[in-house]
Amino acid sequence: MSYERKKILVLGAGYAGLSTVAKLQKIIGVQEADITLINKNEYHYESTWLHETAAGSMNWEEGVYPIAKVVDNMKTRFIPAEVTKINRDEQTVETTQGVFEFDTLVVALGFESESFGIKGMDEFATTIVSPQTAVETREEIEKNFINYKTSKDPKDLSILVGGAGFTGVEFLGELVETLPVLCKAHGIDYNNVKITCVEAMPSMLPMFSDELTKHAVDFLEARGVEFMLGTAITAANENGFVVKVNDEEKQLEASSVVWTAGVRGSRLMEESFEGVKRGRIVVKEDLTIDGYPNIFAIGDVAAVMNGTGENARPYPTTAQIAMQLGEHTAKNIKLQLNGEKTEGFEYDDKGTVCSLGANDGVGVVLGREIKGKSAAFMKKVIDTRAVLKIGGIVLGATKGKFL
Repeated sequence: MSYERKKILVLGAGYAGLSTVAKLQKIIGVQEADITLINKNEYHYESTWLHETAAGSMNWEEGVYPIAKVVDNMKTRFIPAEVTKINRDEQTVETTQGVFEFDTLVVALGFESESFGIKGMDEFATTIVSPQTAVETREEIEKNFINYKTSKDPKDLSILVGGAGFTGVEFLGELVETLPVLCKAHGIDYNNVKITCVEAMPSMLPMFSDELTKHAVDFLEARGVEFMLGTAITAANENGFVVKVNDEEKQLEASSVVWTAGVRGSRLMEESFEGVKRGRIVVKEDLTIDGYPNIFAIGDVAAVMNGTGENARPYPTTAQIAMQLGEHTAKNIKLQLNGEKTEGFEYDDKGTVCSLGANDGVGVVLGREIKGKSAAFMKKVIDTRAVLKIGGIVLGATKGKFL
């Protein structure tokens, strides 16, 4: 008796999508299903390392690896293409390389920058959401520093960072290490460099205790970073940020302007499903979309709720949870193929570490607060583990942080 193999289509090769494929290849036999992975680029990039590229402490090539290193050609077909439309009812996906049918769909299309409607932000600020934008950020800073040698304009040595969240703080931690080196290379006095971080919230790094947050602030302020907390950015322009201070608008001037304060899920989500907010859709406990038991949404395009009812809040979209979502989705797909009931997702929070350059940081690991060199070490462990989990020992050895 013959039967047609199910078509499993995975959109996106970030942490969530690639984890799904890596797990599917281990638990699904060749005769059970055809797996197709579609991703715009032929490489996967470690998005949690982008701040290092943006600050100049890492070349962008160091933070990427070919998707072909993860894909088992005997089980998975990889298509480098951009997804242009999801036809949920017709069970097809349109791409720049043609139309693909599916029986089971995994949407893991990743994130984009979100400027929250702040006038001029998209036009005048660089972002840190891809290897390309990270490189643009670094090149903009270097260009302005070089320009200072002839312009002598203090603006060229001024950097504005919008947002004191995870990405913003990690970016600042790398900057205070790399900028002294850049200054020395061009004969610039580092004391003339001005780094200002503007944050609308009255505090930063809310996931950490006051003690850990204070450690991060003290570390960065000792190296020249000025924080403007509780300060809303109302616009960005060719001169920098316009901020509101005591109900009055004030112009902050800088030639290098970096926006790190917002990301959202893929805009394709709004075009494909109802109830999507900022590119994210609330999923059921088994990670499927309501009304579509054959469509899973994971990673940055999914709002995976912690709790029920009025107290429910979405989990943060971190690499750690994205990888767990991918593995759980693969297990549920296997259950569906077997005609069994899918299982609800349970997040195993192993902790979070925020780096402050290569040798310092703050974090909570397995319920224990850490800071300084121990946090920096754990950050490298976490980064290396992510590569190992998805790509195996060979990639872990070549792309891990313990080379």
